[in-house]
Amino acid sequence: MSGESPSRSLVIGTDRGIYRAPLDDIGYSRQVLARNRVFRVRRFGDALFAATRSGLFRSRDSGRTWTPLGIPRSAVYSVVQSPTGERLYAGTHPAHLYVSTDNGGSWRELEGFRDVPSRETWYTPRYRDKAHVRSLAVHPDSPDRVIAGVEVGGVLVSDDCGVSWTEHRAGLETERQDGLQYDVHHVLALSGDAFVVSCGGGLYRTRDAGHSWTRLPDSDRPYFREAFSHGGRLYAAATRGPWESEMDAVLFESDDEGETLEAVPYPGVGDEFVLAWAAADDADSAVFAGTHTGSVLRRADDAWTALGSVPARIRSLAVV
Repeated sequence: MSGESPSRSLVIGTDRGIYRAPLDDIGYSRQVLARNRVFRVRRFGDALFAATRSGLFRSRDSGRTWTPLGIPRSAVYSVVQSPTGERLYAGTHPAHLYVSTDNGGSWRELEGFRDVPSRETWYTPRYRDKAHVRSLAVHPDSPDRVIAGVEVGGVLVSDDCGVSWTEHRAGLETERQDGLQYDVHHVLALSGDAFVVSCGGGLYRTRDAGHSWTRLPDSDRPYFREAFSHGGRLYAAATRGPWESEMDAVLFESDDEGETLEAVPYPGVGDEFVLAWAAADDADSAVFAGTHTGSVLRRADDAWTALGSVPARIRSLAVV
């Protein structure tokens, strides 16, 4: 059986803050950061970062304690570190992008991000007609390339560490009553040129850094929130729509980068929508998933099992 060391823990970002729990006993979780909403928890080297509605936080002790970092805007939705560790990027609401070259000690805005032609069309009605940088990605194969996913706005790519940006959203369009939308929830970088993008209208893949897109098969459930890759396998989950009345959730796995998506059984199928994924660095380690009801699942020995739950919607996971 694929297992994890008993000393390892799961750091769980939720709508009610961050919880930390032993991998073998999720029921023993305890809250370690009390913030109203945590959008993203990411581990870079020996540090953890949490993007929250109340700012960006860092932990150097595996998520036990957290220190705020002084981002100019309070609502931070995404964070990523360059492969060399020289630059830390943070995306906010409204949609601005910042970089730090001293590990979060100081920040400057990447002003070129505001110069893209479509910026005036970025908006999300449920967020007071403002957009946010919901996802950021960098891959070691192209360390100067930064990929940003904007909700609602599309995918933008910078090949000079964030100085200048080009739009790569043609082909990601989905229809809504007042026209096209580019509802990007998450960008997964599989390599320097290959990305998988989870959208409100489907799951898309590019193999040429966003110059062209292929909509991956997803049956009759077009609403995706986040994809994950581990040990050569792609994971994704989808529903019929964003509201619980439209749930009918499904979990997909793929061994060919999404060319085919196989719906697999898991605890809560239909009623539990997976929003977050994580795994340890080992290629053969178990994969963990977090759902919109707070359930934590684990995939080991080719099957999904339920580990326990926390008292809030799970938005992000990290193994430490």
